[in-house]
Amino acid sequence: MLEHGGGILRAAQQYGIPAQDWLDLSTGLNPQGWPVPAASPRSWQRLPEEDDGLEQAAADYYGSPLLLPVAGSQPAIQLLPTLRPACRVGMLPLCYAEHPWHWEQNGHQLSRHAPEDIDAAIDQLDVLLLCHPNNPTGTTFSRAQLQDWRARLACRGGWLIIDEAFMDATPEHSLLADVGLPGLIVLRSIGKFFGLAGARVGFVFAWPALLQQLAEAIGPWSINGPAREVVTLALQDKNWQQAMRTQLASDSQRLQQLLQQHGLIPAGGSHLFQWLQGAHCPALFDFLARRGILLRQFADGPSLRLGLPPDEAGWRQLETALAQWEKP
Repeated sequence: MLEHGGGILRAAQQYGIPAQDWLDLSTGLNPQGWPVPAASPRSWQRLPEEDDGLEQAAADYYGSPLLLPVAGSQPAIQLLPTLRPACRVGMLPLCYAEHPWHWEQNGHQLSRHAPEDIDAAIDQLDVLLLCHPNNPTGTTFSRAQLQDWRARLACRGGWLIIDEAFMDATPEHSLLADVGLPGLIVLRSIGKFFGLAGARVGFVFAWPALLQQLAEAIGPWSINGPAREVVTLALQDKNWQQAMRTQLASDSQRLQQLLQQHGLIPAGGSHLFQWLQGAHCPALFDFLARRGILLRQFADGPSLRLGLPPDEAGWRQLETALAQWEKP
């Protein structure tokens, strides 16, 4: 099993701290998620229907009708590697682990490339898959650079797959405006920015034939009725979205400054998390865990990802713990 953020129950058992007393900074989810109303009885009592407004709300929010709703990004992550014969796939050295796992499991040849090395390698690849911004490093690329890579891949029948799970806070950097061009596949998720990870709703954007292949592989009713209803409303709530983008930008800067004040200089990040790298990371992970603060630990590097505290009590808990930390 691949490691992911979360796991409070396991941490509670390991460190002897009740689950309700933990500050969970391990997931990168917006801790001030969209305020979910009660789902209507109809959404529970009828089979989900495709003309309920979800697809239209998503097309309006994302700016493209070339989409397929899926149960979070995971179905697409697992199925896309099955839609190509064995080929050469490039990714960053550290990225969301589900991507390399499933491409390798399906017999593809995986290579890792530092951001500055991708351009030189692109013509030897059939697929380039990037999380953008990257999870967990926060690495980003210019739209012009991504567009160039897409064109170079597409002329040979290749794909550029962009996982924009953390892009909602900075939509101006998205490639969604280019969806429909050959070889471009964009994944989006409701879980991060909207804080609705439990709804398990995401979207694949691509050319119609590929969306049809995915739809046939996934089958009907992949998203339950209450989730479809809630996500439709969240995508339509423009006032909340704009206010949250402002809030997340402020909170991200606050977290970055708090870390710096205690000698912890982020090596990267986004509006939803900061990333630390260095030999001190395993000790810092354990130090904070013993004080009821859970981070996301990565063996590669080693490194840590910290999400945003949910409220002032959480900010105080983190600041108090960091004030006691002495970097080795």
